[in-house]
Amino acid sequence: MKRYNKRLAEQTGLHTWLADWHGQLVTRRGFLLQLAGGAAAALFPWSSEAARVKAATLGKAARWQVIDAVQQHMFPSEPDSPGAREIKALDYLKFIVSDASLDAAERAFILQGAGWLDDMAQQLKKSSFSALDEESREQVLRRIETSEAGSNWLSLILLYLIEALLADPAYGCNPDGVGWRWLTHIPGFPSPPAGKRYMELLKR
Repeated sequence: MKRYNKRLAEQTGLHTWLADWHGQLVTRRGFLLQLAGGAAAALFPWSSEAARVKAATLGKAARWQVIDAVQQHMFPSEPDSPGAREIKALDYLKFIVSDASLDAAERAFILQGAGWLDDMAQQLKKSSFSALDEESREQVLRRIETSEAGSNWLSLILLYLIEALLADPAYGCNPDGVGWRWLTHIPGFPSPPAGKRYMELLKR
């Protein structure tokens, strides 16, 4: 992951690359939802009907716990580098999901996917995903990535992890530019002042 992020930081077209990747994910996710008619059975074929009903009732706080665990598994803290927790990746994703300018289906997909992932953890390991050890988490994640919807969900979580690593601290992540320093990345300046962040400008 560290080498991967360094390559990202060295790309001159980083923001264009991220935007293109996001566009591809949104297109894929929309295609999947159309095929499925919005049905979880088609999107997550490894879940039983009873399990899908149970996953759908998973509380919002529990879903965020699952996402937090996924982020920390994907981008763990290390002695010489920040992890998901240090860059406040969860806070950033909560900010994104609360942004009404983001596609509503994408916001729903992020939270719904956490429910289906936790259901898979219960089926495979008889435990919630957030309570699993590292090896078991890896096994569950490897299982869900075998479905196109699961792979798309994981890619979306990874996309916003990378954004949290590189975004301006004005958006509630990357405190004190910790991600920039780690990647020796020189950001654009100045930072957006209060009232002029992108979602605030969209409201004008």
